[in-house]
Amino acid sequence: MNKNSVIGIILILGVLVGWSVWMTPSKEEMARQQHVRDSIRLVQKANYIADSIARAQAATADVEDTASIQSAEDKMLALRNEYGVFATAADGEESRFTLENDVLKVTLSTLGGCVKRVQLKDYVTWDSLPLVGFDDSTAYFNLAFFSENRNINTAKLFFVPYLNGQPYSGNETIEVGDSLVFSMRLFAEDNPSKYLEYRYKMRRGEYMLDFDIVTHDFKNVISSNSSYINAQWYADILQQEKAVDRYNGSTVYYKFDKDDDVESLKEMEAADEESLRQRIKWISFKQRFFSYAIIAKDNFNAASIGMKTLTPKPNPRYLKTMYAEMEIPYNGLSSDNELNMSLYFGPNSLKVMDKYGIGLEKVIPLGGWFVSWINRYIVVNVFAWLGSYGWNYGIVILILTVIIKICLMPIAYKSYLSSAKMRVLKPEVDALNEKYPKQEDAMKKQRAVMDLYKKAGASPTAGCLPMLLQLPILWAIFRFFPSSIELRQQPFLWADDLSTYDSVLDLGFNIPFYGDHVSLFTLLMTAATIVYTYINNKTMAAAQGQSMPGMKLMMYAMPILFLGIFNNYSAGLSYYYFLVNIFTFFQMYLFKIFLDDNKLRAQIEKARLKPVKKSNFQKKLEEMQRKQQEQLKRR
Repeated sequence: MNKNSVIGIILILGVLVGWSVWMTPSKEEMARQQHVRDSIRLVQKANYIADSIARAQAATADVEDTASIQSAEDKMLALRNEYGVFATAADGEESRFTLENDVLKVTLSTLGGCVKRVQLKDYVTWDSLPLVGFDDSTAYFNLAFFSENRNINTAKLFFVPYLNGQPYSGNETIEVGDSLVFSMRLFAEDNPSKYLEYRYKMRRGEYMLDFDIVTHDFKNVISSNSSYINAQWYADILQQEKAVDRYNGSTVYYKFDKDDDVESLKEMEAADEESLRQRIKWISFKQRFFSYAIIAKDNFNAASIGMKTLTPKPNPRYLKTMYAEMEIPYNGLSSDNELNMSLYFGPNSLKVMDKYGIGLEKVIPLGGWFVSWINRYIVVNVFAWLGSYGWNYGIVILILTVIIKICLMPIAYKSYLSSAKMRVLKPEVDALNEKYPKQEDAMKKQRAVMDLYKKAGASPTAGCLPMLLQLPILWAIFRFFPSSIELRQQPFLWADDLSTYDSVLDLGFNIPFYGDHVSLFTLLMTAATIVYTYINNKTMAAAQGQSMPGMKLMMYAMPILFLGIFNNYSAGLSYYYFLVNIFTFFQMYLFKIFLDDNKLRAQIEKARLKPVKKSNFQKKLEEMQRKQQEQLKRR
């Protein structure tokens, strides 16, 4: 190898080594290249994972879709097994619609198609909340019948809303003009021609709604051998008043179809029920001032009614649970049926209820037959007439008291006159007692006293009859004021509600038989009654000259007894009795002025000059005296 070849090879190797050294990356460049390679691998891995997840999700979706379809089919199969032709109606979502006129808000639910809530717009509770009749979470109306050997309960099914015959999906609150018809339809077999319909018709200014149950093309849907459908109505009644009136409490009232009388369950009981095996016109869930009634146009075949008190309370305002199950006439052989009824959600007002002519007003406790007649045709009308002037009801009660006292004044005068005559004759009666001191002369003394009274035109019993004649009025007023919705939440002086007790002092603890508060009107009434009792006892003692300690004690004990009763009762009633005592004092003062003892004695002397016809009682006394004398002679 020559020199030139060696030099060439060395140059080539140097170039190669130099190129290799020059092209070798630095540590920083090598780190950057490694980072790039790592990033590429991460992206590739992420893409792989994403593709794997997408493939897995697609596979899962296919499985879930298949499972969902299978689950829906199983669910529908289960519904068809349970509900038959109503399977589709068993699956849905609840919606509510409120019908509103100028006095009522009635909320209907697509679940069960029934009334869930009722608000009386003109009234509020004692603590100024909207007056809602019953608990909407528990209230329901249900029709129970057999279809294809299945027991169907409409309360579990979903209805479709209709307004004036057309499907409705508008606003939840619907204002009523003159009237409107809102329906809830339950379809069978998804067939629009086969349905059961609840048809509600509301009118302006009315507490009464028409409620019709209609079946269309329902032959063989409901068992053809059915002669009635069971209708079940249930509601938890809510407390609206500050105090519960035990004499005018909440209970279930009902009226038989051919009977004018209205009957009820025992309102003082916590629970009661009754089976009514004859035709019923209506059933009412009655509170103190409001009622919720279902009324048949013709009648219900029979019914079972009841009430109970749940503990603990399911609602802070819970009062009682009321329920009714009615047999509604139904023709199973007919494709179309229309069962006409009505629903009343309103006040216990004689004026409002009486116009319907079905005896609803008889749920208002106005007393027995005669007392009820006095209240209905006299007291109520006079009270309404006075109230029409727009006066405060405290003034109305004052004027009513004056009118009643004036009307009863002749009777009161007769009673006072009898007592006055007895008082004037007392010296002569005392003289006869001295003349006949012996026990064996008792008959002679009795005859002489009766002759004296007869000639003077006086009678020991004359004062009792006028008092007896006043008792129906007293009892009528006792029943009227606590049940008068006109007094509800009407303030007067310190009382904020004349229909319930007036509390001027809350004690913070309960006194047995008295309560946990102090009613000032009751205290005034009690004090006035004690004063009247004292004056009356004094007058009677002066007239009859005898004292009966036991009777005196009882007469003073009665006002104390009434103090405990009236402390939790209507302030209007206590106020009325207080006024009665005040006017009685004034009346007695007038009688005393115009009935002078000297003039009365002169009248008695004049009456003695007239011939006296013996009464049968005197004849019997004389005969008894004669027989007694004969027996003494034989001895």
